[in-house]
Amino acid sequence: MKASVAFRCAVALLQFCTILTFVNAFTTNNVRGGIRPLHPPISILQRQSTAIITTTASTTTTTTTTTTRLMAQITEKEATTAIATVVKTLQKDKAALSELGRLTKTNNILGYGMPRPGIIAVRFNASFQKGGMGRSSIPLPFGLGQSEEKEGRGTMVGQVKASVDGKTGKVLAASVFRDLGYGRSFDLKV
Repeated sequence: MKASVAFRCAVALLQFCTILTFVNAFTTNNVRGGIRPLHPPISILQRQSTAIITTTASTTTTTTTTTTRLMAQITEKEATTAIATVVKTLQKDKAALSELGRLTKTNNILGYGMPRPGIIAVRFNASFQKGGMGRSSIPLPFGLGQSEEKEGRGTMVGQVKASVDGKTGKVLAASVFRDLGYGRSFDLKV
């Protein structure tokens, strides 16, 4: 009986620590790659001050350290405009059409930001459809043929990583990673 209570307490403590770690991971501003996940904007210039006060019997010493961290931010509207520009460019490019297929929709916006001044970086998932009718091959009952519902045959979801000039709106670079980044990637020639 005591062992099961101790086990339940240990499991509850482990769950609590996991939740704290998860919350801390999504509230930290230190993200690799310079792309900030979707959360409320923070100020462009953040200052963090720490003061260390050392007191001895005869003297008092104060040491102050100021850390300045530049965080580029853009609005969701600017990111949406940049994503729309990348989508139009991928839909018009002949090499992208032949290798990836037709870009049908944007699934998820994974992140956006401004890693360098004037350059907007976006990352999102997009669905590409290549060939096939997309009809279901399941026969209808009583020998009535095939159904007219779309099956989604030939659809591939790829992760798009792109950089757009913030002033002109021109796509500077775009890559589409297939198979969760384990397969080949397509680099847009700009």
